[in-house]
Amino acid sequence: MRSIALLGVVTVALAVTACGSDDGGQTAPSGIDADVAELLGPAAPAQGQPVRIGLVTDGESAITDTSVEPAAADATVAYLNEHKAGIAGRPIELVKCETLADPARGTDCGNRMIEENVVAVLLGNSAVSESVWEPLHAAGVPVMIFAASGADLLADTQSTFVLTDANFGVVTLPLRLAEQSGATKVSSVVINVPAALNLVQNVAPPLYEAAGIDFELVAIAPGTADMTPEMQAVIDGGADLVFMIGNDAFCISAMNGLHAVGYEGEISAISQCLTDATREAVPENVLEGTVVSASAPVGLDNSSTRIYGAVVATYGDDIDTSQTLGISMFTTVSAFQTGTEGIVGEVTSESIIDALKAMPELDLPGVEGLRFRCNGNAVPDSPATCVRGGLVTTLDAHGQPAEYEALGVSPIED
Repeated sequence: MRSIALLGVVTVALAVTACGSDDGGQTAPSGIDADVAELLGPAAPAQGQPVRIGLVTDGESAITDTSVEPAAADATVAYLNEHKAGIAGRPIELVKCETLADPARGTDCGNRMIEENVVAVLLGNSAVSESVWEPLHAAGVPVMIFAASGADLLADTQSTFVLTDANFGVVTLPLRLAEQSGATKVSSVVINVPAALNLVQNVAPPLYEAAGIDFELVAIAPGTADMTPEMQAVIDGGADLVFMIGNDAFCISAMNGLHAVGYEGEISAISQCLTDATREAVPENVLEGTVVSASAPVGLDNSSTRIYGAVVATYGDDIDTSQTLGISMFTTVSAFQTGTEGIVGEVTSESIIDALKAMPELDLPGVEGLRFRCNGNAVPDSPATCVRGGLVTTLDAHGQPAEYEALGVSPIED
């Protein structure tokens, strides 16, 4: 039986058409359920000229499928425009672009956002986030990202706002689990894309060395259907804790590979590994006891999942609420709107940046137990980060989470 240590973590998220405008989804249908109506709150419709906000996602590619993100963003924008008066009283209008997880297309999307004169960009869980970010940063366009790991991006003090603590998720969790369980070697099995590799390559090794624990990075190409040979090498190398970073298809292959070679040590993973597809494809004895870093409290009934469920039921179209990427996008769009409520007057890139930097500490929408403040003090070594702490849970035999625990949370100083 793998040990079940609950220590602080939050995940780094993973994961073309030309840009086009979208009005943010349909309006709420009449006659909605009374409980849903109560969750949505009173009507407070936005009015006037729309504020154009960019939305860049990877879409469906060989590496990942983030197609739930624009659907969740549309539903969230419709909700915010109907119930939260949009931004500064004006409706939000999304201008979208997909990268297909291709760095060149990512750069193109960043440039297209500038050409489209958006005042800010929301970036989904992207394998090419830095490619999108670079032209936007150079142009002074504020970018809010749910999760990122690029060193330059996280170090930005000017116009970048990240809603998870990357180190906390992919480095702290497996290291602390290893220390508590007495593991002598940790193998991080990581999807071989730059967005997933940076922290594991550059931050993790010296921390493991200082702790006296052997560390191995096993980078595997996306789309590898049978990882049995790689997982046999992990066991032969003496790993007694395996930590996974990838999407659900990647982690399914890794978990089933470990099962095939008879691995009996600890398993931990980021939350993107866990979807209904994972629960169906991975044996129960592998799922049970797996410790999962959680970027959002998917799978349990709580205040965060209830409001998200109400939004997608009212404004969405067949959105799979078991996908972390969906509620993560709800968090990104909602946090952007919440953090910019201090804007008075014209909505510009400059006024958005000023409002986000001046905002007080607030509850992070969609992530019960976490708070955010974008003044650069949440994680001093990563001034773009707006959140301190994270969620962690342990899976039962059906791959369902136990109660999430928010750990590492403390007030973010002035």
